[in-house]
Amino acid sequence: MTTVPPAVTAGQAPPGAGEPAAKSGGSFLAKAWLVTAVLSVAGSLLGLVRDQTLAHFFGAGTDTDAFLVAWTIPELAATLLIEDGLAFFLVPAFSLALARRADDAAGDPVRALVRASLPRMSLWFAAASLVLIAAAPYVVALLAPGLPDRQAAVDCTRLTATCAFTFGLTGYCSAALRAHQRFVTPATVYVAYNAAIITALFVLAAPWGVRAAAAGVAVGGALMVVVQAPSLWRELRRGRGPAAVPAAAGPAAAATLQTAIIWTVLLFALCRQSQVLIERFLASSLPAGAISHLNYAQKVAQMPMVLSLMLCTVTFPVVARALAAGETERARDRVERDVVLAGCVVLLGTAAVIASAPALIELLFQRGAFTARDTDTTASVMRVYALGLLGHTLVGALARAHFSLARTTWIPCYAMFTGIVTTAGIGFLTVGTWGVHGIAAANATGICVSALLLLRGMGPDTVPIRTRRLAGQLGRLVAAAGGATALGALCGERVGQPALAVLASGAVVTVSFVLLGLLLRAQPWPSALRSATGKVRHVR
Repeated sequence: MTTVPPAVTAGQAPPGAGEPAAKSGGSFLAKAWLVTAVLSVAGSLLGLVRDQTLAHFFGAGTDTDAFLVAWTIPELAATLLIEDGLAFFLVPAFSLALARRADDAAGDPVRALVRASLPRMSLWFAAASLVLIAAAPYVVALLAPGLPDRQAAVDCTRLTATCAFTFGLTGYCSAALRAHQRFVTPATVYVAYNAAIITALFVLAAPWGVRAAAAGVAVGGALMVVVQAPSLWRELRRGRGPAAVPAAAGPAAAATLQTAIIWTVLLFALCRQSQVLIERFLASSLPAGAISHLNYAQKVAQMPMVLSLMLCTVTFPVVARALAAGETERARDRVERDVVLAGCVVLLGTAAVIASAPALIELLFQRGAFTARDTDTTASVMRVYALGLLGHTLVGALARAHFSLARTTWIPCYAMFTGIVTTAGIGFLTVGTWGVHGIAAANATGICVSALLLLRGMGPDTVPIRTRRLAGQLGRLVAAAGGATALGALCGERVGQPALAVLASGAVVTVSFVLLGLLLRAQPWPSALRSATGKVRHVR
């Protein structure tokens, strides 16, 4: 694993870390979040179309199970290389390099960081891809020992293994662009990726079968790099002066610290994604279609979580810059606001998903080879999954707070490892009795355990958030979401048509969630009302 120059990643705050050029105002963050959210929703909707297309051509049977085993590699690579892993140590590193550039450091620290890290990381990504291609039969046997059609899974795995290289480059570009506070281009990557998979399914499904989806993954991964590379090149060319030549070898202690930061981040991301590995392993021993039911349920249920974490993605560089400048209080306030807002979004989505689950799955998937029985199973599994959505959101938000410090911390790894042990233990105990529902319950329980441990680990050595106050705000939001879920479910059951049932249930959930939130004085409603009132007065 490569290391970055000690001068760029040291924990001290450079004198210019809080330079005014950094865009951290509320207006900029709101616009950045809005654009990122819109593009992310577009990518997620295309992801739904991708899953609908897969369900239409192959249903929830052995072919789909074979592809989804191979799909484990892109899912793992996305977590390690795009969404969590690389971003958690590259965003702080680039933020500090940008701060040094603003402080008139010799040469260009940003370009020096790229020269020191990108070539070596690219070699690691390429090597990982080649190893996975060669070891595809063993990977399939390890991930799903009970899978009936292994050859199809092996073929798909060899195609999807290319994402170890392309996703690595994608994650590097995304982290660098976000540190430069360029959010539009990184948010488009999943649009290109899912569009490639959908196109491959329609063009190649007849001659290639389910292998067409794996080919789409390979092409989509390459497109994710192509759409970002020009923007990153332009940002690097704007740097002043020639790139500073990095030292051949820094102090041993500094090198060890850098390596430790990287490994803590990657181990955390690996533990987090291990939940999917455990699910596929346990579900491979169940009847055909179990892996597919879990996948469809998870993809739909996680859409509110993806949207809620967009805010944390946008503000992650802001928190890192604030901590680099020693502005702990500003970082604390930002993290607390992010957690409450993200919790509000995900709980509203959770209530809507649980209330309208049967109608939603029927509307999205019940056509072609996807039967009514598949709809019933997927909907019931999705309701169980949704119970852990707040935990998933808190893990994503709080982990960013921990890693914003740009120094070694083992708290996220400990929290995720404990959650994984919980998931595995409950899953092994319940899969024989409850089947896919036991696996989903294990997932929800394990991630909630990790979220509680991460929240408990926030303190003076990290970002000193006010835990009790934050827990109280989230508790009131949970109560409002519970009432909204009950009202939305009652409404949805009275409507026959799936589309109308989803719309009616969603409307009831939204209105009741807002009203109950106001009644319980749950944030962020009071502050939102004060802000709206202030703007009206200003206009008058």
